[in-house]
Amino acid sequence: MAVPAYLRIRNEFEQQIRSGTLPPGSRLPTEAELQQLYSIGRATAQRVLSELAQAGLVERHRRRGTFVTEGARQENLLRFVNTSLPGPKILGRHAVESATVVQARDAGLEMPGVNDDTPVHQLRRLKFDVDDNVIAVELSVVPFALAPRLQEEDLGHLTVHDYFARMGIPAAKSRIYIDPIALDAATAAQLRVPEGQAVIRLRRLTWLTDGKLAEARWDIIRPDLVEFFLEQTIEPVPGS
Repeated sequence: MAVPAYLRIRNEFEQQIRSGTLPPGSRLPTEAELQQLYSIGRATAQRVLSELAQAGLVERHRRRGTFVTEGARQENLLRFVNTSLPGPKILGRHAVESATVVQARDAGLEMPGVNDDTPVHQLRRLKFDVDDNVIAVELSVVPFALAPRLQEEDLGHLTVHDYFARMGIPAAKSRIYIDPIALDAATAAQLRVPEGQAVIRLRRLTWLTDGKLAEARWDIIRPDLVEFFLEQTIEPVPGS
């Protein structure tokens, strides 16, 4: 499956930022310049810059432009709960560890309101940064009846909220829990850190407009490689 243009371009800038090729303070092309450089439309150019900003990699300033931030490995927690924001919540490549259909009781996390014998998609992935460090282990569970063809997607690039929007699945709200946990041996080995180390687990529940559970998910993240923040823009930032 072809990688969308916005994702390919955004990942290109992300790699340059995280590798230091674009150091803090560097100015990125404007939306108009991106359109010319990559032969893309305005909406695609705007999405590239908006997603980099939402991820905390750049800051957009009216009339000045878009600049690389000091915290190039910061991530905005609001992306995890905003069902209208497309694109991955933590930028970088995924490696699919497993993609199976199991009963909810065997999904590996709690699914409020879902019967234990309900079939669910269970997707486990590893997230890597530009230096090929494993920065997160992710588990996502979606009721099979809600998305029977989910596993036909490109699971290496899949974002569940984005998939719901494309398929017309009416996701209404998300809630995130922040859990401090000690790593078990298996997850510690995947993250390449000592067993028992304290890490952050982001646990998210997403519901449909009818109140039924749409997705349950957690991400176990190395705090030495990713720093989280909360930021809410009060007024829209026009195209730079």
